[in-house]
Amino acid sequence: MATKITPLGRRVLVKRSISEEKTAGGLFLPDTAKEKPQEAEVLALGTGKDDEGKDVSELFTVKVGDKVLISKYGGTEVKLDGEEMLILNETDILGIVG
Repeated sequence: MATKITPLGRRVLVKRSISEEKTAGGLFLPDTAKEKPQEAEVLALGTGKDDEGKDVSELFTVKVGDKVLISKYGGTEVKLDGEEMLILNETDILGIVG
């Protein structure tokens, strides 16, 4: 059964890209030594309502499918159907890749 998450407000659901398992020199890194990637794919956009209930959905600068750079320590990690994802404010997105 697939579960669906719809972020609220100006939040965005993203999935981090897979991190490199090997260094440039050819050494394999254990999971504990890997740094979490800052590149992610946008999976869902929030409802687009601000604190007063006003619709601000047209103000989103990203769209579903965009590859983005996210802040290193922003957002909240969630697990959905065994996959790790991140819900963060749109302000935690640093830029669009590509």
